[in-house]
Amino acid sequence: DQAVYDALVRMVQDFSSRYPLLAGHGNFGSIDNDPPAAMRYTETRLSSIASYGMLGEISEDIVDFNNNFDNSQQEPIVLPSKFPNLLINGCTGIAVGMATNIPPHNLGELIDGLIALIEKPELSNEKLWKIIPGPDFPTGGEIIQTEGIKDAYRDGKGIIRVRGVVNIEKINVGKKRRQERTALIITELPYQVNKSAWIEKIADLVNCGRLEGVADIRDESDRTGMRVVIELKRDAVTKVVLKELYRKTALEHNFGAIMLALVDSQPRQLSLRELLEEFLKFREITLTRQYSNELKSCQDQSHILEGLLIALKNLDKIISILCNSADSTIAKEKFQKSLNLNEKQANGILAMPMRRLTGLERKKIETEYKELQIRINQLLSLIH
Repeated sequence: DQAVYDALVRMVQDFSSRYPLLAGHGNFGSIDNDPPAAMRYTETRLSSIASYGMLGEISEDIVDFNNNFDNSQQEPIVLPSKFPNLLINGCTGIAVGMATNIPPHNLGELIDGLIALIEKPELSNEKLWKIIPGPDFPTGGEIIQTEGIKDAYRDGKGIIRVRGVVNIEKINVGKKRRQERTALIITELPYQVNKSAWIEKIADLVNCGRLEGVADIRDESDRTGMRVVIELKRDAVTKVVLKELYRKTALEHNFGAIMLALVDSQPRQLSLRELLEEFLKFREITLTRQYSNELKSCQDQSHILEGLLIALKNLDKIISILCNSADSTIAKEKFQKSLNLNEKQANGILAMPMRRLTGLERKKIETEYKELQIRINQLLSLIH
């Protein structure tokens, strides 16, 4: 079960997933690559986005189910996700002769892009890219070149250059805090950069003499967020030190985007538009199955209510048949012949409790029947 736990841990980490699918309690590691606690010390539950957005509509009639590895249970082949999780949380994977590395995106921007494609399928790429301007990494950072984004969105492959967020501040140092020095304050790092390893890299460069102008480096990060302080020497030129940090460390980092996904069980490199269109096709199939399933259920219920309404209009005849029948089978046959009902409707009348004969219960049946007719018409219009 260790492999399962590793996957579970990653689904909790807010620095690994843009929108974590699990909400956890306990130690699940950190951006410094600290190991998570053993599974006996942690607990998890579905996050709201996973519970509502991925499992809210799950049913055997909506998605296909298959046997699990030992044929002991049934499991869904695919989840009826309401949002494109592949793009929202990204995906990284390596196979024989191919790899995928899809960056995470902002949920609101993707939904706006999907709505725009629904309303106008011929929407140009330029307008679509304005709605979805680029990836949205969970650890923040700044994308400094847009060419790589365009390549990835147009061809399905591109290099996106990400840079950490650096602020320049004046800080007081010394025993009495009277000396003032310039410091670089790093509050965001590029995606998938290990903070502690990055700080060690800077320290090694300073000790080896390959990075000049750095007096001290401190990690002041806490629960509220990241804060790494790089204190500069008095004679150091801030821009030069910052340029060296970008060049020699992971403060500036390339994210190689490869938008490879399975389409009809075949791996394909897709553009952003194609990924969104494939998701819309999937949602159309899922919703059609869902509405068809609901329509059948509503029609069955409406059919039984129709039989109950006929029975209430012919109450004296119903009571007479019940009184003069030897058993329920004979009564059911008489209902079908005398009132022109089918077997389901006759069974519904036999199962009807006496309280439903009251005036208030009759109105409830009539109201429920009318509401079902409205919903049936809505579902027919949605399907067709």
